[in-house]
Amino acid sequence: MKVAFDVSRTSGSLPKYMTDGASGMDLIANENVVIEPHAWALVGTGLYLEIPEGYEGQIRPRSSLALKYGLTVLNAPGTIDSDYRGEIKVILINHGDEAMLVSKGDRIAQLVFAKVERVEFVPRLGSSFTVRGDGGFGSTS
Repeated sequence: MKVAFDVSRTSGSLPKYMTDGASGMDLIANENVVIEPHAWALVGTGLYLEIPEGYEGQIRPRSSLALKYGLTVLNAPGTIDSDYRGEIKVILINHGDEAMLVSKGDRIAQLVFAKVERVEFVPRLGSSFTVRGDGGFGSTS
């Protein structure tokens, strides 16, 4: 799959796979942002992508930032729809007790592309039987 980027507007670094087996590409901050403890901020990447129809971009946390600093993606995974044409931005939340400086050039999240299936709802009277039934949270533990 090929993903186009707008060369006239993209001012950030293109995401890249850090290893041959990586599922996600690292997204890079394109600005300096201070995130206070227990607060969140929108961090720009300077990227303007054109994701092919039938696919989405998923913004996911970087485990090293979460483990070391308590910094993670607030709405993980964030979704970038194929018809979105604005700047790719990441909502980061600081779960730590100290302010975090996100600097331009820092790897802040991962971008994973996934195929999207569209569904059509079909009316039906009643539901089919399963062993679980309508058991909710924790019902199988």
